[in-house]
Amino acid sequence: MNIAIQTEDIQMQHIVEKVRAGERLTQADGEFLYRSDDLLTIGQMANEANLKKNGRKVYFIENMSLYFTNVCEAHCAFCNFRKDQGEEGSYTLSGQEMIAYVEQHIHPGVREFHIVGGHNQHVPFQYYVDSLKALHDKYPDVALKAYTAAEIDFFSRISGLSYKEVIQELMKAGLQSLTGGGAEILSDEYRKKMKVDKADVSQYLDVHRTAHNLGLRTHTTMLYGSVEKHADRIHHMVQIRELQDETNGFQVFIPLSMQPISPKAGIRRRNSAFEDLKTIAISRLMLDNFQHIKAYFINIGTQLTQVSLTMGASDVHGTMVKERISHSAGALTPDGITREDLIWLIKGAGRIPVERDTFYNEVKVYE
Repeated sequence: MNIAIQTEDIQMQHIVEKVRAGERLTQADGEFLYRSDDLLTIGQMANEANLKKNGRKVYFIENMSLYFTNVCEAHCAFCNFRKDQGEEGSYTLSGQEMIAYVEQHIHPGVREFHIVGGHNQHVPFQYYVDSLKALHDKYPDVALKAYTAAEIDFFSRISGLSYKEVIQELMKAGLQSLTGGGAEILSDEYRKKMKVDKADVSQYLDVHRTAHNLGLRTHTTMLYGSVEKHADRIHHMVQIRELQDETNGFQVFIPLSMQPISPKAGIRRRNSAFEDLKTIAISRLMLDNFQHIKAYFINIGTQLTQVSLTMGASDVHGTMVKERISHSAGALTPDGITREDLIWLIKGAGRIPVERDTFYNEVKVYE
């Protein structure tokens, strides 16, 4: 046998033994898994790890995506959602305008508003507070999962308030959880290359730390598939894992597959299915202190999402009525999905669909 292959087999077996013994994987372990083409073994390990945590249950939520404004001071290289003030297609909605939009699209099962948007420096921080309050007053039974850590940092800059004070003001208006966006890749070198001119690595982590200390459970993401190295992805996971050790405030990790600028872009401009599945599986293996890894069908498609349920994923997000950000960047997937289709998707993988609320409380189990 080729010595290099034999050495790889030994190293993979060592990782298998660590996973089964419940030992934490290292940065070097994660990098090795990315170098390996043994997707079946990686997926099997991730499946075993997930089954220990969640059994055969797979979670989803009835939710709506809302975007109050697409005007943004940042010019991140990967974003095709943002607009300048006055540019064709730019908008900034008032609370009442958003309520009018919601009334046209909402249905009785919606339990969560997923709210993100641009960093619009032309309106004061109070605008963002009032936006949440208008929704909360109109729909008090729908949870507000709103704003990214990067948006919280932006609000702090335009208001002069600390992260803690910003989050407290938003909580008074009805905020119940932060979204996970704005993480991209937690590397200063990456953020410089990709012109991520918003919250840096330490600021992103500190916002979530502050939110957790205020009692909020939050989400976190990783946008992969551009200029970063595999080592950068693993280091991203390690940093998130360390904060979770400290606060235990994250509910779910969401790997986001980078979308090309144009929907017409060929397959060579997109992450491969192999890479997407491997990233979900490695996320499950590295993030041993996270309860859930999400397969985001908006970015990887419904069929690959279904396969991922046997490779470490335990959440398929939700109905996502009218998603815009990934679709403005070239996503070819549906901009929403019905509850019935999500249930079919999960059952098709031999799993048990569980409708949840924002905090992973079980609403209904579809045996």
